[in-house]
Amino acid sequence: MTIDPQKLLNFRIPAVRQTVTPRDAAFYALSIGMGRDPTDLAQLPFVDPLRGPVAMPGMALVLASPGFWLGHPDSGVDPVSVLHAGQSMVLLGPVPATGEVESTTRVTHIVDKGVGKAALIFTETNIRDDCGTCFACLERTIFIRGGGGFGGEGEAPRSSPVPVAEGNAALVIDLTTGPEQALIYRLNGDLNPLHSDPAIAARAGYRMPILHGLGTMGIIVHAILRGRLGYQTERLRAVQLRFAAPVFPGETIRTEIWNNGAFRASVLERDVIVADQGFFTISPDEGDAVS
Repeated sequence: MTIDPQKLLNFRIPAVRQTVTPRDAAFYALSIGMGRDPTDLAQLPFVDPLRGPVAMPGMALVLASPGFWLGHPDSGVDPVSVLHAGQSMVLLGPVPATGEVESTTRVTHIVDKGVGKAALIFTETNIRDDCGTCFACLERTIFIRGGGGFGGEGEAPRSSPVPVAEGNAALVIDLTTGPEQALIYRLNGDLNPLHSDPAIAARAGYRMPILHGLGTMGIIVHAILRGRLGYQTERLRAVQLRFAAPVFPGETIRTEIWNNGAFRASVLERDVIVADQGFFTISPDEGDAVS
């Protein structure tokens, strides 16, 4: 269904305020599969508030979330047609495990790929702490199947080139997902029924509900922290990627990481790339090849 760009631009995406607690930090970590080995002492501070609380950097992706606002009738978008196409996360400061945070989200661009083709919606979210300091900036690309044909611009905004993943990866990290992963993850705030209702998933062309794109990204961020940073959360500065295919709950996500900051992810069970054009930046440390 062709989107109504005027309705979309006029739709007021709510600013959201959230009181973050140690429970929220632990729940997010559990929702992306941390703690599967309860004897892993490196992960316990993230999942056990008595040992932390320590917030995973990926929690910025869900803090003060406006939820599935494209599912509102006033957005002018068919909610079944919505797919998450790409995401970036820039961390300007530590992600708080406690305190008040507030997010503001706006649509920055709408791209028309043509009649019978897709529309692309670009949004920007800024998240601030209780002092009003912005600690995270999120940019999202949303793919609307069949949403084109409204007469808008056909070119997406230019993005900075990312390093190429060439040769063999320096690190390979495999992390499993559980069959209940999407049902848990959606409690972070995105209640899109595509991730919980088998009938709606079938209408969208999937054999079962799929994992949230941000759930997949959270697992990839975990892999980067585990394999590249030894869980030094304060060193992660930015992560960006393109979602290439969905993950079905229960699958194993393999993240391949290169020394230049490039990465990609696939699912082992189907040998399918699920995230590509990935790139992360970290603060320098003695002996690092990535900065």
